[in-house]
Order: sequence, then structure tokens, then C-alpha cells
Amino acid sequence: MKYNLLTGLLILLASGTEIISAQETEPVQDKSLFIKGNALFAPIGILNVGLEKQLNSRYTIQGDVFISPWKSFAGHELQYYSASAEGRYYFKEAFKHWYVGANLAFAVYNVQKWNYWNDSLHINDNGDTYINSNLYQRGFSIMLGVTAGYQFQLSDRWNLDIYGTVGTSQGFYKGYDRTTGKRYDQASGLNKSGEIIPYRGGIMISYKLK
Repeated sequence: MKYNLLTGLLILLASGTEIISAQETEPVQDKSLFIKGNALFAPIGILNVGLEKQLNSRYTIQGDVFISPWKSFAGHELQYYSASAEGRYYFKEAFKHWYVGANLAFAVYNVQKWNYWNDSLHINDNGDTYINSNLYQRGFSIMLGVTAGYQFQLSDRWNLDIYGTVGTSQGFYKGYDRTTGKRYDQASGLNKSGEIIPYRGGIMISYKLK
């Protein structure tokens, strides 16, 4: 059911692109372009920047990158690099107020998942015992989700964009023990996992380039 709902929302949004060319009755003289940066992550040295381009009076397309270079942050691996593309529909007018979007993202990572931030014991199928806080994961993910957000117009050129994305994340990774460098999982190749999670979000400060 949850996958059918997500698919339905994405199809509904994507279908709107078919009528963009037909909306010549709502001409846009100047199709704006905004550059933006995530103020939520910048203070901890994580870069999240993007460009949002107007297509017509209510549709925009955005591309952004997320770069977390930390080999260790507060004792946890936090190297995460992702890129995403997103189509957005604004209910009132492009770059103003409420919007929804369809997002596609790809990420590579070397991280310690949040549920390993403890000293509980991890016992694999062979009976080998590990401490959760010594384990981390290395791999990549493909994500598809739905975004909801709100843009505040601060001035003629400055906007504030608050948003979040929830969707399916399909991960392919290997798990390692930090103390020995050996794999703690039993998979001969990559582990696979799929889940519905929030995978993007923040507060973007946007500046109008044109």
C-alpha cells in the first residue's frame, strides 16, 4: 500500500509536466533562477547547495548536491555524497508559498547508521560477536521520494525555503568492524536494504540570479 501511494503521488506530479507546453496562456516574461545553500548543515561543515530554475508560472526544476566530508564526526563515520534532481509544483506561483515535488537522488557513503550509536552487542549468523559502536557501513543508495515545502519571499532577490523529502531508499552496502577492518556481515557481495524514510530536508537560503 505505501509503495502504491508513493507511486501514485509521483505519477500525479509528473503528469503535470505534460501540460507545461500548453500553459502559454500564462506567459512568464522572466524565468527566474535561484542559487541556494542549506543553512541547517553549514555550521557543522556540511555543504548542501543547489540551483532552482523556473519553467513556467508554477513549475520549477531543482538540482542540488550534498557533501559531508567527515571521516569522523562526534566519533561516527559521516562521509556522505549525494546528488538529486527534483521537479516542483507551486500551488500559487513559482518560488512563493506552498509546493510539492518529485525527487530522485543517488548517494555514496561511508557512515555509521544511527541505530549503531550504542554499545549493544551485535551477533551475526556465524555466532561472531561485535559491539555496535565499532561497526559502520560503506555503499550506495538510490532514492525516490515526495517533497513538501514552503518558500518565504524575504525581498526581491532573497527567499527562505523550508522543505523535507520522504520516500523509498534502496541501499547496497558492506558492513565493517572498525577495530579489525573485517566485514561483520556474512554477505559475499553487497547487502541490500529497502525502507521508507525521510532522506532530505533543511532550510535553504536562496538568492535570485536572474
